[in-house]
Amino acid sequence: MNLLEINHMKKGFDGTGVLEDISLSVKEGEVVSIIGPSGSGKSTLLRCATMLEKMDGGELKYMGEAAAWEESGKCVYAGKQKLKEIHKHFGLVFQSFNLFPHYSVMKNITDAPISVDKVSKKEAEERALKLLKQLGLEEKKDAYPYQLSGGQQQRVSIARALALQPKILFFDEPTSALDPELTGEVLRVIKELAKEHMTMIIVTHEMQFAKELSDRIVFMEQGLIQQEGTPEEIFTAPNERVREFIGKFTA
Repeated sequence: MNLLEINHMKKGFDGTGVLEDISLSVKEGEVVSIIGPSGSGKSTLLRCATMLEKMDGGELKYMGEAAAWEESGKCVYAGKQKLKEIHKHFGLVFQSFNLFPHYSVMKNITDAPISVDKVSKKEAEERALKLLKQLGLEEKKDAYPYQLSGGQQQRVSIARALALQPKILFFDEPTSALDPELTGEVLRVIKELAKEHMTMIIVTHEMQFAKELSDRIVFMEQGLIQQEGTPEEIFTAPNERVREFIGKFTA
């Protein structure tokens, strides 16, 4: 079953096209890595898929339910209640953590389940403690973001996304703000999620990680998907441009 379907997505800013024509589907349990040079539209794709940005054209579906579609050349979105339901299907982990600095780790994780999903405080805290234990952060539940390393902050942001129990998790360059040692912490967590068959779409510059973890790799450039395939297909028989790009990271 396709958890996510994107058909002919288009997006521009100030008359400049950023996403020209993107079609992508993701099945349950699949891990898809999106690679490509800066400015290729990778983050914009994630922001449109998670409805932080409105598409200019195309279709967006989660679990067969239409969130947005095209009518008379314009992109139309579903009603407020329908979008609220669709939002529950996905979570997003940002590259810059985006934790609330005045909230403890526990409150950062439990705030959305309590206020958005109307989960009881007891259940939200039980979920949070289970996730913190899973991510090796149980002893940090009462700490504040400024008391954590970058790797710990990113693991808390992953726990926060997982606390809403999404069907699909998006990562926007989750290690770009981290040094190599802390990057390893976060990548280990994502690998564990993959073992648990969490459906994930990951924008990354970590080529070896993408090669080891992904079911599929998508190479984007100039607002288009230029090549898509298994890690073996992308790394062993890519077109010349893909080979050149990968070579910069694996030399």
